[in-house]
Amino acid sequence: QVQLIESGGGVVQAGGSLELSCSASGLTSYSHAMGWFRQAPGKEREFVASITWRSGGMTQIADSVKARFTISRDNAKKVVYLQMNSLDPEDTAVYYCAAVDTFSKYLTGEYDHWGQGTQVTVSS
Repeated sequence: QVQLIESGGGVVQAGGSLELSCSASGLTSYSHAMGWFRQAPGKEREFVASITWRSGGMTQIADSVKARFTISRDNAKKVVYLQMNSLDPEDTAVYYCAAVDTFSKYLTGEYDHWGQGTQVTVSS
C-alpha cells in the first residue's frame, strides 16, 4: 500500500521560504513520478511541480511558480522536496504530494496516490 506523508508546512511571512518534504513508502519499482499540487480556499486544486524517479529526474514546474519553486528528489530515501522561495500570500494553500505509476498517466496528470496535505500560510 502506497503511503505519502507530507511535512514542512507552516506559517511564513511574505518573502520567506519553506521546504516541503514528501516521504513515500510502498511504491513499486515502476512508479513513474511524484508531483506537488495545491488547493487554496475556494479554488480548484492546481498542479505545482513534478519530478520523475528515473530519466535523470525530469521536472515540470507550473509557470506561476517557476521562478520561485524548485522540486527535487532523493531516490534512495524515496523523498521528494519542494523548495519554495519568495513566498506570496497567493501561495497560501494546502499542498499535496502525489505519485503516479505510469508514464501515460503522468502525461495526462492522472495521479494514483495522494497524501493528506500540509497547510502553507503566507502572511502579508
